Amino acid sequence: MERGLLWLPLLGIFCWLAWSGWNEYRKIEAYRVWAEAYEKTKYDIYSVVGQKDRDLTWGQPTRSGPVNLQTFCLDEIEAVNLLINQELANLDNLDLNGSVAIEFKFLEDRNSICIPFTQVSLAAEWVKYLRQEVSKYR
Repeated sequence: MERGLLWLPLLGIFCWLAWSGWNEYRKIEAYRVWAEAYEKTKYDIYSVVGQKDRDLTWGQPTRSGPVNLQTFCLDEIEAVNLLINQELANLDNLDLNGSVAIEFKFLEDRNSICIPFTQVSLAAEWVKYLRQEVSKYR
């Protein structure tokens, strides 16, 4: 009986891990279906991003597909910045620790948009790419 009581927490942990894995798998599959409509996409636990032509769409991943989707045109963008710990980061000298986001500042008096990322290096690559895309048509 004592051994059974010792194994019970492990069984609970195993069930929780199995459920977490299944939940993440469903999010990725929903993202895969959503991403088919875009030319370039990104997925992580904080956000999904898709680019088609000059439009950029982003939202939050869920098991039933991305939610809170927002779309804007790259022609409306004044600047694309990398923020680490909510401070402007230098792309040449990256601090790999802290929270990271890509900030979009608009030409008009709209609030800026910040898209969260989990990896600093991936966010830096996206910033470089998006800066090239924004400058192409200026």
